[in-house]
Amino acid sequence: MQHQGFDSLRRDHTKHDSSNTAPKLPHDGKTFSRSEEFATTAKNSKPGHRRSASTGSPLIYSGGVNSSGSSPTLPPTGNICPSGKILRPGLPSPGPNRTDVLGSGTVNYGHGSIVRGASSVKSAMRCSDPEEVKRAGNEMYRNGKFAEALVLYDRAVALSPGNAVCRSNRAAALMEMGRLSEAVVDCEEAVKLDPAYARAHKRLASLYLRFGQVENSRRHLRIAGGVQDDRSEENNLLLLEQHLNQCEVERKNGEWKRVIRKVDEAVAAGADFCPQLVACKAEAYMKLREFEDAKSCLSKIPQLEGCPPACSQAKFFGMVGETFVHFVTAQVEMALGRFENAVSAAEKASVSGNNNVEVTKIVNAVRMVARARSRGNDLFRASKYSEACKAYGEGLLYDNSNYVLYCNRAICWHKLGKWENSVQDCNQALNIRPNYTKALLRRATSNAKLERWDEVVRDYRVLKQELPNDNEVAENLGQALVALEKSRKVVNGSTKLGVEVEEMTTLDKLKAAIAFTGVSVVYFKELSNELCEEISPFINTLCVRYPSVKFIKVDVEECITIAKAESIKSVPTFKIYKNGEKVKEMIRPNHQFLEDSIRRSNSL
Repeated sequence: MQHQGFDSLRRDHTKHDSSNTAPKLPHDGKTFSRSEEFATTAKNSKPGHRRSASTGSPLIYSGGVNSSGSSPTLPPTGNICPSGKILRPGLPSPGPNRTDVLGSGTVNYGHGSIVRGASSVKSAMRCSDPEEVKRAGNEMYRNGKFAEALVLYDRAVALSPGNAVCRSNRAAALMEMGRLSEAVVDCEEAVKLDPAYARAHKRLASLYLRFGQVENSRRHLRIAGGVQDDRSEENNLLLLEQHLNQCEVERKNGEWKRVIRKVDEAVAAGADFCPQLVACKAEAYMKLREFEDAKSCLSKIPQLEGCPPACSQAKFFGMVGETFVHFVTAQVEMALGRFENAVSAAEKASVSGNNNVEVTKIVNAVRMVARARSRGNDLFRASKYSEACKAYGEGLLYDNSNYVLYCNRAICWHKLGKWENSVQDCNQALNIRPNYTKALLRRATSNAKLERWDEVVRDYRVLKQELPNDNEVAENLGQALVALEKSRKVVNGSTKLGVEVEEMTTLDKLKAAIAFTGVSVVYFKELSNELCEEISPFINTLCVRYPSVKFIKVDVEECITIAKAESIKSVPTFKIYKNGEKVKEMIRPNHQFLEDSIRRSNSL
């Protein structure tokens, strides 16, 4: 069956167009521009009759329908005269003043409730002639009033449910309104009613391109004859296919920054409404621990609900249909600490995953982590802090990058008075998600118990930036600053053993000092060295934190003999002794590593 004109007869008086071609698929995934979609009305046509322009096959069909509600059967070749008879090749065409008759002639054109040029939706809705209603819808569409056009197309479909053209026209309005899933349904129904309907196949090819479904798009493009007529559409599909394949390779290799780039390239190639690509980008951001970007992507995943099986069964990254979307959603929701949402997405992935190994692994992990977190919370509320610690720890066995579980366990350690353990778990949480406010608050309070006032001040200053209107944070910051100032005065003015850094100038005195029973830390420095200048205040702080440790400093520029005897080649260098025996040597350590080494040596 052929559809020409406004998806009806294109009546050129010298040639009958049987190719049924349509405009090309552009790179942005849309099938037609509005100027291409509608033909102009012939100046000499009478009311009720339209003739399409010769610039191309328009988008919307405005021809007649027969009594059965379907388009009339057209002869395969030859020219059509106004009477509907076939003219033999070489005979002159009718003069321009004669009116073209569209369709089979059974419709009473120009005498229904809608006349040519009428724009009243209400009057059109009262009409019982599907052709007149459709033509009124075409007029609305032509004027950019897509919502009004959709109402009229709905009416036309209700009056003539077996009319493939009405459904295709309605799909065009739905596409303009961004309701792509519904447009697919109408187009699929149109090609069921008329399997040779090229316009609907072209539109489906465009829609599936936007969904990122290369094979579905290619299948409809070939049925429509687009591949044979012009290779540009197939080239678009080949480019998209290439980007999708590269994206899958980078994902398998764990090259997440490249994954993001390949997703963007696939979207630019036309797949701008593909749920799986947006989900893939969310997964990449999550793996890079850029959680806010992952959260943003998750909220932008297009919905393709109600699409036909051909759409829902398309494969992405080895998973069928929406499985990949649910698979990623479960992981991102878990990473964001939204455990109930994660479990819900995991269950959906499990149902549609068809025993995919990757899906099964993640689904089980999400379930176990959510269960451990729920059990830990119940135990915490019951003040069973040791048991709660164990429960959260069991969850971390399944997801060792879950910062929520680390922070929850840190609170339990705090309740148990194990400040050091609490700080360590907060550090783990903040390594995964920097500036996580709950972990910063817990670390600050635990460090306050350990009188590590410079760390307390640092955390509260970050919290002040994150929570500028929080009065409690501001008050705690002020108290921490006062405590820090007091601790510095103690370090600078105290003469008590263990709270000052002793300076050694001779090798004999140094040997006598490190023979001290307990832990001794020797700090080799240069007065003019920038690294030494930066770390020296921290050594004073460590003096206060670990009063049982003996801290010694040696200026290697002034004590060359000591420097040679101890083989000091660069500064700052630290040596830790316990009961006279060297247990650790560090060159240019960072603050955390230095303190961890001192703490472990002191606890042995």
